[in-house]
Amino acid sequence: MTFVGANPSGAEAAFTGRWKPLVEGVRLSRDLANEPANVIYPESFVARVRETLVGTPGVSIEVLDEAAMRKLGMGTLVGVGQGSPRGSRLLLIRYRGVGSPDAPTAFVGKGITFDSGGLSLKPGAGMGNMKGDMSGAASVMGAVVSLAKSRAPVHVVGVAALAENMPDGNAQRPGDVTRTMSGKTIEMVNADAEGRLVLADANEYVAKAYRPKAIVNIATLTGAVVGALDNSYAGLFARDEALAARLIAAGTTSGEELWRLPLHKDYAERMKSDIADIRNSATGQGPGASLGAHFIGFFVDEATPWAHLDIAGVNRSEKATSLVPKGMTGFGVRLLDQLARSE
Repeated sequence: MTFVGANPSGAEAAFTGRWKPLVEGVRLSRDLANEPANVIYPESFVARVRETLVGTPGVSIEVLDEAAMRKLGMGTLVGVGQGSPRGSRLLLIRYRGVGSPDAPTAFVGKGITFDSGGLSLKPGAGMGNMKGDMSGAASVMGAVVSLAKSRAPVHVVGVAALAENMPDGNAQRPGDVTRTMSGKTIEMVNADAEGRLVLADANEYVAKAYRPKAIVNIATLTGAVVGALDNSYAGLFARDEALAARLIAAGTTSGEELWRLPLHKDYAERMKSDIADIRNSATGQGPGASLGAHFIGFFVDEATPWAHLDIAGVNRSEKATSLVPKGMTGFGVRLLDQLARSE
């Protein structure tokens, strides 16, 4: 690569130290999401990320398999994947840079490596694109790779909640009640509202094990956000005003822009269950993206600053642009990288 300018050696050093790791992180996210689901599934996702981070200073890796998650009572993450022969995983990558604060920021991504809809089967048209339903988790890992390899002075925990949602005879049934590791119960009324289920256990685990100062979820969560924002913005939902402002600023700086959508107290009523603490889907028409966000926030203590990014409209591009090739976009890597550096 040739650098041209008043100080080409300085430009090369800046690129190698700051921007090359970001490029690697974006590429990792896109590659993970573009791979077929018979290549990238929970176990191989973990292996690919491990390989990328070999020898990187400040990094520690934790992986929970199904046996460990069952022992902890993580019924929702395990439950989503129980219709697949490929076991679920929870992958946590901690990166702590020199001089960084004691408490990390947690980035928690939905990692459904293929989403058939489970027993609430999706239509066949376009189902092949559901290999990219782990784009949130892929972008979390890309952001951690960028921060760690550039040796940023930040402290983050990247979490990938990994499962394959398949309609096997052992799959969850609509009407089943599952339990998270905290003991909260969920009436699972729609097997195709599975991303929020894996995030419930992932949020509770990272909160207990790592005590983060803030939690940011990122997920290809709803078709409703596509109807609201198309592919121009990702949807932002937040209970904390300072975190929301930082995310919007990071989106503007990174070029991965967000549009804030509402979280209203009345949404709790729409998600009430007669037999559990909450339902995973409301019946009838309603603000689907906001209801999904409300569900995820139900599993984060209200004292913890929390935000959720719904990237269902921006994780895939039908045509190439100057920054994004056709296919999975890696949306969120630049945004989360910028957010972590903005403290």
